[in-house]
Amino acid sequence: MDTAKRYHMVFPVSWEQLQRDVRALARRLLETGPYEGILCIARGGLIPAAILARELDVRLIETICVSSYDWQEQGTARILKNARECGKGWLIVDDLVDTGQTARLVRSMFPDARFACVYAKPAGRFATDIYSVEVSQDTWILFPWDSEMQFVKPIARRLEE
Repeated sequence: MDTAKRYHMVFPVSWEQLQRDVRALARRLLETGPYEGILCIARGGLIPAAILARELDVRLIETICVSSYDWQEQGTARILKNARECGKGWLIVDDLVDTGQTARLVRSMFPDARFACVYAKPAGRFATDIYSVEVSQDTWILFPWDSEMQFVKPIARRLEE
């Protein structure tokens, strides 16, 4: 897949923005809880799940490890590590639902759990019960754990090169 054709915009998310977006999700989830535990889809769902666990006062966290991305290339979702049975009263958490491929896979395994993600794209939002922020399908979300701050030359100097 040519990522230059698929992603036309980049949405950089800072640590502070991520926390605000997850806390907004937590406020909405309070209306549908309480939750017995959180099933976190690793790796992307690890940090949102930790914030949600704190905000929702949930102490039981389980992980399921799924691989579907390699940089900006999405492949077939594969289970790398399964989770124990997490059903009614559980919350499945991921950072993003893009095409819905990972969400469909995990939901098929735990159909009675509620599925939440921080960011949702139109092609995958059907696969989640609740999300915090919708972004366009052609946007690459640059999470804070995938980036670092660095010096950028002023525009005028970049044009000289």
